[in-house]
Amino acid sequence: MKKIISTILVIVAAVCFTYGFSHAEQLKIAIMQDKKGAAKKYKPLVPYFKSNGIDISFVGTPNYMAAAKMFADGKVDAMFSGSGVAGSMIIKDVATPVARPLSKTGNSTYWAVILASKGSPKFDGSVDYFKGKKAIFCSLASSGEFYFRSIGGHETASATMKASSHGAAIDALSRGAADVAVVKNRVWDKMKDKYPNLEVVGNDTGENPNGTLIVSKKMAPGLSGKISSLLTGIMEDSSPEAKKVLEEMKLLGYIKTTEENFDHTLALLKKAGVNKSFSFKF
Repeated sequence: MKKIISTILVIVAAVCFTYGFSHAEQLKIAIMQDKKGAAKKYKPLVPYFKSNGIDISFVGTPNYMAAAKMFADGKVDAMFSGSGVAGSMIIKDVATPVARPLSKTGNSTYWAVILASKGSPKFDGSVDYFKGKKAIFCSLASSGEFYFRSIGGHETASATMKASSHGAAIDALSRGAADVAVVKNRVWDKMKDKYPNLEVVGNDTGENPNGTLIVSKKMAPGLSGKISSLLTGIMEDSSPEAKKVLEEMKLLGYIKTTEENFDHTLALLKKAGVNKSFSFKF
């Protein structure tokens, strides 16, 4: 009898051991791939999360609209997102912000800038500024289409064009395909030396959280909390996996992000016409 009991205990222990190692929590994350290799920068997170019991898989999407619909339809659990899509998900009550990256230079926010040919008049805050002008911007971006609509530009512009990315919008403006472009200031700062014929003629007065990880409200609170702790605690984590994330992603770390951090973004989106029934297109 003792031998039988011992054998049973060994089997039970083996099953528990195997279960613990073969049933890591799964996390499917959407990544917008507006340019080649866009998702690659997130790969260091895979071994970091795996070492903490979470298996990550990434799902690439071609643009903001596709990413937004995929998240809203529940095909992914989380998404690294620009504030326009993230804010829309918050308004639709389907997502919760968790954390956003802190760059090596200490940046974690951004804002919209209006670009035009060098020597153009400055934006005076009036919608009349866009009369007779062709405008280009990234669809569903808080520093693109949403900002443009929030200031009423769509009511007076002679035409609007949607670019696949902020960089594409800048390039199109430089080639004369548009008269003004509304883009993310961080992208412009990186690219401006290539476009000496362009300059900033206006900008948003508020800031938006950058690259926030949002999670579905359907996610178990325990998993959401674990994800938040892993990201916000990465600066104090001395493991090789944590160090690799900070080194390869060129970050100081991640900082906790809440709906309050989206106050300006949410106000901007609501001015642009986003509500709970918003279908990710105008």
